[in-house]
Amino acid sequence: MHVLAESSSSELNSGILSFGFEHDEALTEALRGPAPVANPSPIVKTPTWRYSQPSRWSRSGAKRLFDCAMILLALPVIIPLFLLIALAVRLTSRGPILFLQKRIGQNGNRFTIFKFRTMIHAKAKGHQPVTTAGDQRFTLVGPVLRRWKLDEVPQLFNVLIGHMSLVGPRPKVPEHVSCNLPYRPGITGAATIAFAQEELVLERVPKPYLNAFYNTVVLPAKRCLDSDYMASATFSSDLKLIWDSILRKWDCSIMDRLLNVERFESKFEKPAVEVLTKTDGSRSRSASASHGVFLPENIDAKECA
Repeated sequence: MHVLAESSSSELNSGILSFGFEHDEALTEALRGPAPVANPSPIVKTPTWRYSQPSRWSRSGAKRLFDCAMILLALPVIIPLFLLIALAVRLTSRGPILFLQKRIGQNGNRFTIFKFRTMIHAKAKGHQPVTTAGDQRFTLVGPVLRRWKLDEVPQLFNVLIGHMSLVGPRPKVPEHVSCNLPYRPGITGAATIAFAQEELVLERVPKPYLNAFYNTVVLPAKRCLDSDYMASATFSSDLKLIWDSILRKWDCSIMDRLLNVERFESKFEKPAVEVLTKTDGSRSRSASASHGVFLPENIDAKECA
């Protein structure tokens, strides 16, 4: 599956590889010693960014008709599956069956997304925007629902309402938004296929740097993947993405090439003071080298095809 065109490859490299310079101050702050206990993962804001011009199909009425027709035809399967999962959630943990959360949709409009609850219910309104595979807050059936993406089934109703599409970039929580979507967000998409197992990768990132890593590496990569796909999306490409998602045909090789966590881990075994005690000029080069360990060298469009 073609994921990145040459036009987006340059954006990907400039948007991610240069983040050592754009976010040098924020990441330096993240590296400066123990983070506050109340919020050990500093949130680093991503730069303002624009999606590429979408294809005619991506914003067409035909795509909307296709979404609704697919769901209505699948209702005989969806309804029993929905009831079965709802029963499993109810019997294995206390709290509501559905998890409701505000997300940002098309043109910056907020809406409430529906998901089956996979976390232990807490009355406190605390929210952690980035979760990992080792998160201990999962319910008994939570990891299974997450692994098979069954927690996303209620979002079919978001599609029918008109908040979402079957295929498109995943809708972001407000703190992860740096630009408006020119089309409806989706249940699955190019970045969903590539980052289907991102929680396993994020588990290997030191917790004090988790949000910094996610905001400055993962999110820009996802945006470029989705933007490039939506710029050339067609009926047949959407159909293939839906089929690949149902069959769990993930292409995690893209994620592995973009996010070189092994080099990230080895770099942070060294004291961060080595980066911070240089002169201004050498510190910038050193910091950029430190930040660049997240990615493999010489990423181009062919690697992500």
